[in-house]
Amino acid sequence: MNIAGMPCAATNFARPAAKMIGAGFLACLAWASAASAAGTGNIIISNEKSSTLTVLDAGNTVIRTIETCARPRGMHFSADRTQFYVGCADDDQIAIYDMESLELVGRILDVEEPETFDLHPDGKRLVISNEEDATATVFDVVEREFLDEFETGEEPEGVQITPDGKLAFVASEAANLVHVIDLEKGEVIKDILVDTRPRRFALTPDGGELWVSAELAGIVNIIDLKTLKLVADIAFLPTGFRKEQVTPVDVLITTDGQRAYVALGRANHVAVVDVPKRKVIDYLLVGKRSWGLALTKDEGKLYVANGLSDDITIIDTASLKPIKSVPVGMVPYGILIDDH
Repeated sequence: MNIAGMPCAATNFARPAAKMIGAGFLACLAWASAASAAGTGNIIISNEKSSTLTVLDAGNTVIRTIETCARPRGMHFSADRTQFYVGCADDDQIAIYDMESLELVGRILDVEEPETFDLHPDGKRLVISNEEDATATVFDVVEREFLDEFETGEEPEGVQITPDGKLAFVASEAANLVHVIDLEKGEVIKDILVDTRPRRFALTPDGGELWVSAELAGIVNIIDLKTLKLVADIAFLPTGFRKEQVTPVDVLITTDGQRAYVALGRANHVAVVDVPKRKVIDYLLVGKRSWGLALTKDEGKLYVANGLSDDITIIDTASLKPIKSVPVGMVPYGILIDDH
């Protein structure tokens, strides 16, 4: 480990331990703990068409390209963030990588055409959308075993589990439905009709609303979580684009619940939305077919995966201006930022 610049860089580690317990050594331990808690700083991008993972460092420089499974799409951190999971659509598995070494450490096999997934708050269960099988399945990530299966409409994609772990929502693109799964009862308790081709979800921090992107309708539907009914929608239309070109996919809501970001697909923009007012306040030009989003922990930077320009756009969220575009693999899909 390179310790240059550490507060304990000059410490003589050959000294007896008893002599090291002082203010300097305790400062060193505190620094090391904080550094560990901050993560590696790396950004991981799954590239669906090139079957690779692109790794950027904290300075947004590409430091590694990893040949991975066939058609990697959705990704998620493990509960302790020491590992991350990659959905391998054409290999019917979830690949498990070590976050620090970036080495493959395991696989969950016999997962039919996984697209996206969410990790249960217990840290042990993944709820996975199985695109070609019209199901959502539940797997134990510790034992790497199948647990349960639920029928959905055709082409399920987005998955969202509530913070209390009781409900999972699964979007069916072809059926225009959001399926509500009661994970405690082990059954689908409701199908909510939404607009055309629902893709991804975002929960408001207060747990009151579920936002659902409707790709071919060019809007976001808003579901009230108490009643499980649609209560509002938000339409998007950047200047110079026709309605049919606006195809929203990914949605993020900030931790204070004040702002949302919506990737507008073939409209090549990200919409910035005032959440309480449910009003678009800006459109940010990015690459071609923006569809994957991720925020840094401090929410100061927004990363956008552009599926048809094979790059990512990095946006400063204070100024709402693009900082940089970085070429990655072919058809970048998901983004993970290891800065916690």
